[in-house]
Amino acid sequence: MIGHDEHADRVTALQLEVEQLRRAVDSHALVDQAIGVVITVGGLRPNQGWEVMKHISQHTNVKLREVARCLVQWPAGGPLPEVVRRALSHAVDHVRSSDGDRSCESDEDEEAVMCSRAS
Repeated sequence: MIGHDEHADRVTALQLEVEQLRRAVDSHALVDQAIGVVITVGGLRPNQGWEVMKHISQHTNVKLREVARCLVQWPAGGPLPEVVRRALSHAVDHVRSSDGDRSCESDEDEEAVMCSRAS
């Protein structure tokens, strides 16, 4: 039989896991929406939209979910930080050409491009 402390620890661990899964689902939905913005703006296929998102994140040192948040807010008048704007243009060109030689040049870090959070 499981003791009270072990049961409480198990419940706490399960609650933490559920919260992590909820955040993952929310993050996935946000990234999917951002891919939609990218393919619309860039005239790309969905798989190319994903490649653009990865390219932006990797070449700006900004977490993918933050890039996604910026891109999703942008069509509604949200700010699109300059580093993300430049990286978007370079990434679309990179994906279209598929030559792998182009890169987004940026030394900015994530704090410089934090988008306002939706309430």
